[in-house]
Amino acid sequence: MNNSRQNIYFASDFHLGTDGRLPSIEREKLIVEWLRSIEDDCEVLFLVGDVFDYWFEYRNTIPKGYTRLFAQFRRMVDHGVEIHFFVGNHDMWVKDYFTVEFGIKVYYEPAVFIFDDQTFYIGHGDGLGPGDLKYKVIKNVLRNPILQWCFGWVHPSIGLPLMRLFSKKSRGGQPEEPITDIKEEWLVQFCEDRLKTDNVDYFIFGHRHLPIDCTLTNDKSRYINLGDWLEFCSYGVWNGHELSLIFYNNDKNHEVYTFT
Repeated sequence: MNNSRQNIYFASDFHLGTDGRLPSIEREKLIVEWLRSIEDDCEVLFLVGDVFDYWFEYRNTIPKGYTRLFAQFRRMVDHGVEIHFFVGNHDMWVKDYFTVEFGIKVYYEPAVFIFDDQTFYIGHGDGLGPGDLKYKVIKNVLRNPILQWCFGWVHPSIGLPLMRLFSKKSRGGQPEEPITDIKEEWLVQFCEDRLKTDNVDYFIFGHRHLPIDCTLTNDKSRYINLGDWLEFCSYGVWNGHELSLIFYNNDKNHEVYTFT
């Protein structure tokens, strides 16, 4: 990393296209404001899934809107920021638009990165760990390339509203339940199981919509959940020495769910 850009940022679950504590357009403006605030010291930006509440990328058509966000992507990439985009369960039909248009690398599965001699295991988090078999089956069906090819023949004026409807039903509109037992968290169980075979310092996920910082049972590795921007406006930052969860514009006095 060069001296002027030394931080690595992580964010997930913007869910642009649906309203949360703020309307989608106002949340997009806030996200762009945040991205502008970090662009001078950001070396790498990880977008860890569900950036959009629904997305289907036709060969010659993408969902309407998000021009402010896309302009900021272009601005950051042109100024040397490396951006990685992990698809989530709401935007799993991202294809090559972001790679072709912005040079952003897209990931469909979790991936491992090494920074400053620390190992980071990064992914959206959906479909990992025990249980939730129904969703895992649905996920495999929706990722089937034949199904995607067939859906691509549905006119966008029909297909995109259908995606919006499916996304709304998938989300359910209910706030996340508070954590009662961290050991029962399926992503924590996934991390603990992974540590039996792999050396990982930081597991970084989204999907859970709660900002979580959990020290795992080896007393060295940590599970970080990035929270969301529907409610928390939370993100992670690695400064070369430590990883912190931070709230942007924290007018609700949110706090991280911390477990040691």
